Amino acid sequence: MILTKPNRRTFRLALRATAATLLTFMSFLAIQGCNNAAKEAGAPTPGKGKGGRRGDGGGPVPVLVATVSQKDVPINIDVIGNVEAYSTISVKSQIGGQLTVASFQEGDFVKKNDLLFTIDPRPYEVALSQAQANLARDTAALAQAQANLARDTANEKYAHDQAGRYQKLLEQGIVSKEQTDQMHSAADALSQTVAADKAAIDSTKAQIGASQAAVENAKVQMTYTAIRSPIDGRTGNLSVKQGNIVAPNTMELVSITQVQPIYVTFAVPESQLGDIKKYMGHGKLPVSAAPQDDTAQQEVGSLTFIDNAVDQTTGTIRLKGTFENKDNKLWPGEYVRVTLRLTTRPHAVVVPNQAVQTGQDGQFVYVVKPDRTVEMRPVVTGTRVDQELVVDQGLEPGETIVTEGQLRLTPGSRVQVPDGRGGGPGGRRGGRPPGKTS
Repeated sequence: MILTKPNRRTFRLALRATAATLLTFMSFLAIQGCNNAAKEAGAPTPGKGKGGRRGDGGGPVPVLVATVSQKDVPINIDVIGNVEAYSTISVKSQIGGQLTVASFQEGDFVKKNDLLFTIDPRPYEVALSQAQANLARDTAALAQAQANLARDTANEKYAHDQAGRYQKLLEQGIVSKEQTDQMHSAADALSQTVAADKAAIDSTKAQIGASQAAVENAKVQMTYTAIRSPIDGRTGNLSVKQGNIVAPNTMELVSITQVQPIYVTFAVPESQLGDIKKYMGHGKLPVSAAPQDDTAQQEVGSLTFIDNAVDQTTGTIRLKGTFENKDNKLWPGEYVRVTLRLTTRPHAVVVPNQAVQTGQDGQFVYVVKPDRTVEMRPVVTGTRVDQELVVDQGLEPGETIVTEGQLRLTPGSRVQVPDGRGGGPGGRRGGRPPGKTS
């Protein structure tokens, strides 16, 4: 048979395909022969363990285990809070004048009534002297008015006596009626003079009262020339430097923040409000706060405030804790980790967090039985506390559970806990974790 050039190419491709098929078939026969030989020698087939369980054909599975423990567990609410100053005072001058002295440095801690600023007192000293002089003048005027009253009262008495005598003489026909009328008119005039003297005394007394008020006001103005701290606290930025002119009640000189004690404000979900009110009925609830970057610097206080309404936009309610802050660990404005302790649950069953796995039917743990095989046990978990988890149902204290290596386990798998080493309750025990060698 003569093949053309296209037919020769097709023939070669067919030969190559036939050769590849034969090579694949021969490889399958070789593998099948190896498997049959292994079965005849009693060795397990690859990928299957004794009895069909993973891990048995290759020996016990190395795992890490822990002992289920029982202890008192605190029930906490952990949130992020914000530190607030206990109080903040804006210091302003109540009078105008030149700022002559600033008696502190920016950022200093000051005590209540410590001198902060001095306003030039000379204009106010002059005003006080003037008010005191006016008071002295009015006091002298009162004395003069009282003397005038005494004199005119005496003259009035004499004039009335004279008018009485002339009236008798008129009745006897000794004097004329004109002379008698003159005496009565003189007595009446002196009576009006006495009334005027009394009015002058009342006016002078009122003037003295006004002068005394002016003196007191001048004294108060004098006290404003020395500006003192109204609270214990830490000073902030100094807004006005020494030598500047300040206006009354307009310009903030410095702000003082009270940091001992101090507030920490935080919000919790409204669903937890019932528990908080319930446990508050048994006493004050402790609150701890620590900077986010250093949880060791923890400050402990107590819950002192619950807001009167739930925030409708966030579904949370605002709370405040009060802290003594003796070492100034908490600083106004910073964000802190807040832990509100509601109560302590006694004799709770706890396991390490990593021991609890989640499957299609819920959460479970692998329990190591006395024969070193494992059992998959469903559990009901509760509160998480640091690296531990409370188990409400499914485990008893003292049982051994797997904490690492669960991915290679199935119910009934045999595990390896070399030397039987183990720590205290809740601690790890066992040998190397899966995949590690010595």
